Formats: sequence, C-alpha cells, structure tokens
Amino acid sequence: MPDKLKHVTTELELIDRFAAFLLRSPDQLNRLHESDAELIRLGPDGLILAATTDGLVEEIDAGLYGDPELVGWMTATACASDLAAVGAAPLGMLVDVTLPAEADDALVAGLAHGLGEAATAYRLPVLGGDMNVAAGLRTSATALGLIREGRPLFRRGAVPGDRVFVSGPLGLGSAHALSVISGGEPIPYRPLARLELGQGLRGLATACIDSSDGAIAALDELMLRSGVGIELNRDIEEVLHPAARSAARLARLPAWTMLAGPHGEYELMFTAPDEQSDAVRAVGETQGATLIEIGRVVERPGLRIQIDGSQVELDAGEVRGLYRDSGGRVAEYIERLVRMVR
Repeated sequence: MPDKLKHVTTELELIDRFAAFLLRSPDQLNRLHESDAELIRLGPDGLILAATTDGLVEEIDAGLYGDPELVGWMTATACASDLAAVGAAPLGMLVDVTLPAEADDALVAGLAHGLGEAATAYRLPVLGGDMNVAAGLRTSATALGLIREGRPLFRRGAVPGDRVFVSGPLGLGSAHALSVISGGEPIPYRPLARLELGQGLRGLATACIDSSDGAIAALDELMLRSGVGIELNRDIEEVLHPAARSAARLARLPAWTMLAGPHGEYELMFTAPDEQSDAVRAVGETQGATLIEIGRVVERPGLRIQIDGSQVELDAGEVRGLYRDSGGRVAEYIERLVRMVR
C-alpha cells in the first residue's frame, strides 16, 4: 500500500487510492465523491440511511477555532451540513473527543456547551461516542440521518440550463480564516447547517453540495460529478457576505479570492431547472434562507466568473489544490492565487 500512495497530490486522489483497498456495500447508492454523506438502502421500502463523519484537525491546528464553544459547535455543524446536502432528516450523532493532558474545566465545559447547543439546534442528539486524552485537542463526529421516501440529493445530476443557487452569502469562511491568520479584528463566525432546506430541496434540486471547503471547491465538485461547466452571472461583490467584502478590502485582495479559500461557510450550493425555480424560492422563504441565484449550468466545461462586469475563466481545480501546493504557506498561497486572474 505505501508504494501506491507515494505520489498522491490531491485529497481526492488520496481518497481514491485509499478506497481502492476497501470493501464497499452493495446497498450503497452513491459512488465515491458523489454525495456529501454516504447513502445506504436499508430495505425494499425505500428507507435510506445517510451517514457521514468529519473531524476538526487542520482548523484546530491553524487556530481557526480558538474558542472551545466554537469547536463544539463546529464539530456538530460539519457533519450536520453533510446530512443537509443529501436532504436527510437528522437521527443522531456519535462524538469522538481527544482532550490535551492539560485540559481544564473551562475547555471541557466550553466544548460540551457548544456541542450541546448545536445538537439542540439541529435536533441531532448525541447517541454516544468516545473520549481520550493525548497530546492535543481533536474532535470528530459521525452523524446519521434518514430519508424515508424519494430520491436523495447527489452532487451529480446538474444539466445545461439549470440555474445555480446558494442558500446565503458566500465568503464568510475565508474572511474568518483571514482575520485569524492576519491577527486582525475577529469576525463573528458560527455557520448554521441547512438541514430543513436540504430536505425541502429533494425533488426540486438536480444536484447539491455544501460549501464547507469553500465556494470554488463546491462549484468544481458540481462540475466534475455532472460533466458540465458553470458560468456565474452575478458580479462577485453581489454574492459575498458583507464581512467577506470588508475583509478583502482591508487586505487589499480581489473580492473573488474570498470564494477561493479552503475554509468555507457551510451554505448549500445547488442546481435546479427553470421550471422549479419558483418552488425552490418558496422552500427558501419557508426555511428562512436568503437564496441567491448566482449562475447557470452550461455544456462547455470550466468555470467562468464575473469580475467588474467582465467574464473571466478560472481553473477551479488549480484553485482547489493551490493551498496544498503552496505547502500551507499562507503568503505564498495568496500571492499565487492573486496571480491567477490579472
């Protein structure tokens, strides 16, 4: 196995090579990368189990979640958002917490409080889990959900002509990361998993993903899984969260870079045909989500964005791998990112 993993260059490639050695269930409905959660048929009556697991490692190491309550909240939100992106109703979650040896009561209480608030907000009770002590703080959660009837949401299924929507303004995740890394004024960051919206979109949306890894990464996944291109027909400034616009101005960065960071805001990004657009907007209003139509699915592969009224071609795959290619060196990453659009 080590020889086969020797030349891994991207996270997707790592998953592909690792999974090649593993048994998959014949009852699993999704292939690798096709959905935010794993989808397992439980019987002949159409019941589907959605299962997903996610951990906070890079975020804790980078200091993005310095507040224990935020760590607890994000531990639940990361996996709850995956359930939202497949349209599953929450069932419960298992939580794994590794505490540092020097952990005090404030750390433990903060983690538990943040996790408990999220569990209540998402109606995603903690069913059990594991707790350990080691060198550093690590948390992860496995969330379970059910789809009792109908088709789940997949990342695949978008077709040319579909409209592209997001469930709220983008770029807050990048703005938060930038504020932490630069040592600037902290930006309020407590994203909300869109569970009810995801359930309402089943039967209306043709493809769906969350923006946990950033907006451009989400767009790239939708294009890859459906074999299509996407053209954003709104200027970037119009789709950004106000805090993201402000962060870009303060850092003297082009606004579009707020869509490129690998730390996202956990909004749902989805596609829907013209004839379902009114129904989609109605679901958004019912769930209190400010849906924004940002573009169209097109036949020609690739991502094209609007900057200052002009359409610009952007290599979404290159953007997606740039942080890793830069070795996690933030200054080099930002410099290379800005050079991609001149």
